[in-house]
Amino acid sequence: MEIISNSEEETIELGKKVAKNLEKGNIIILSGNLGSGKTKFTEGVLTYFGLQNEISSPTFTIVNEYNANNINIYHFDVYRLSDVDEFEAIGGEEYFEKGICIIEWGELIEPILPENYVKITFSRNLENENTRNIKIDCFGDINLDL
Repeated sequence: MEIISNSEEETIELGKKVAKNLEKGNIIILSGNLGSGKTKFTEGVLTYFGLQNEISSPTFTIVNEYNANNINIYHFDVYRLSDVDEFEAIGGEEYFEKGICIIEWGELIEPILPENYVKITFSRNLENENTRNIKIDCFGDINLDL
């Protein structure tokens, strides 16, 4: 599925739409260059769960943990990790079944993901600085109702 977002607000709204489909054990991989919309999308997911006032980027902490309505949400940024082994060393795989995992720069750890996950790729539109091309790929038994 491919979607065009023309603003940060539309990217946040997409995050909310995806969030209504999420449940414990779901994994969302976010891929794309710096400034392409990954964190805005995550803001939308967290806003859907009532966490709009707690959003911060986990760039230096690797993972931020949130709890909303008895569901844990883990927001990873694995940009600073050198490889899959480093993710495994910090116990990253242990989070997969404990809640919803949103993993920025997640293509790094795709080889160790369970068979069911969603990969969302963000890219900038070269003709309009506010427009993002967003590609959503569902793997395994995951289906999103958008």
